[in-house]
Amino acid sequence: MTRSPLSLPDFPWDALVPFGARARLHPGGIIDLSVGSPVDPTPALIRDAITAATDAHAYPQVAGTPALREAIVEWYARRRGVHGLDTADVLPSIGSKELIAWLPLMLGIGEGDVVVHPSVAYPTYAIGAALAKATALASDDPAEWPQNTRLVWINSPGNPDGRVLDVETMRAMVARARELGAVIAGDECYAELNWAADEPTPSVLDPRVVGGDRTSVLSVYSLSKQSNLAGYRAGFVAGDGALIAELLGVRKHAGLIPPAPVQAAMIVALGDETHVDVQRELYRSRRDRLKAAVEAAGFTVDHSEAGLYLWATRGQDAWQTVADLADIGLLVVPGTFYTDGAPQHVRIALTVSDDDIDTAVERLAGLA
Repeated sequence: MTRSPLSLPDFPWDALVPFGARARLHPGGIIDLSVGSPVDPTPALIRDAITAATDAHAYPQVAGTPALREAIVEWYARRRGVHGLDTADVLPSIGSKELIAWLPLMLGIGEGDVVVHPSVAYPTYAIGAALAKATALASDDPAEWPQNTRLVWINSPGNPDGRVLDVETMRAMVARARELGAVIAGDECYAELNWAADEPTPSVLDPRVVGGDRTSVLSVYSLSKQSNLAGYRAGFVAGDGALIAELLGVRKHAGLIPPAPVQAAMIVALGDETHVDVQRELYRSRRDRLKAAVEAAGFTVDHSEAGLYLWATRGQDAWQTVADLADIGLLVVPGTFYTDGAPQHVRIALTVSDDDIDTAVERLAGLA
């Protein structure tokens, strides 16, 4: 029997390997600004919670424990202004990336269907379409979305560009998705890292966006960024209860279950704002220092009003910028990993230690 290949693209970060090697030749070593992986410790209260839950001899619940589902519901009300969710309207996931990658397939999307994603986008949206053998369309304009659109991804705050969508823009996107009979899902994992305001960025589930009707709308979130839980794989999805029930059914069959100790840790993380405030201020300080140095080195920083990255350009080919920065021991990502429409941008991550930020600032000062 002949199998049809998935025809997935090459993993883009493989192309960055030679530049990492080049950066490591710097006498002071490499400062890796290419990956948004947290470097700060997981808060002690969360580590204590997972330690206390290590006697996990029974299978965990795919739907999440009642206490976890209640914590997710309460968090949406308290931090995102989304009231009225029921515990049947939320579902934990094994981080957010697996959910993003598999959502088209779990929703029964396939050949002949279109999955829309932002024009500047995290590659996993398109990978999810490919896994389902659907067509990916990069578009921010609802008027461009075709009649066979079955899933729309929006990403606010955006990765890599830190762009934040306002309520009016999201409302128009939700309205168009509903006209098409499509599901619309908001990837919102950087919402608590909003540098332009003192509150989280708006959710796609915000009543100002959905008008009190969450039909066909989902919000996807991860605790990796706000709570330094990337290694725990702690995420969740919320919104239309009928869709959540559909996803739950698929996930039960597939055995997609967050481990019980992780579920216990998530409850503690969701209930405590102090550690999030502390982490936010660490990133704010790093961002302020690095952004000033990047701009002093001749870069323009576009958007980047939220999230963990600077979306920057020197007005030259992105790969040349990657090479120039590798020569001073800094590794960044070319914008071409995220879009064909940003050939001169690079993404610069804030997820390094304070000492590494200071070193990066020093090196940027000598960039010709």
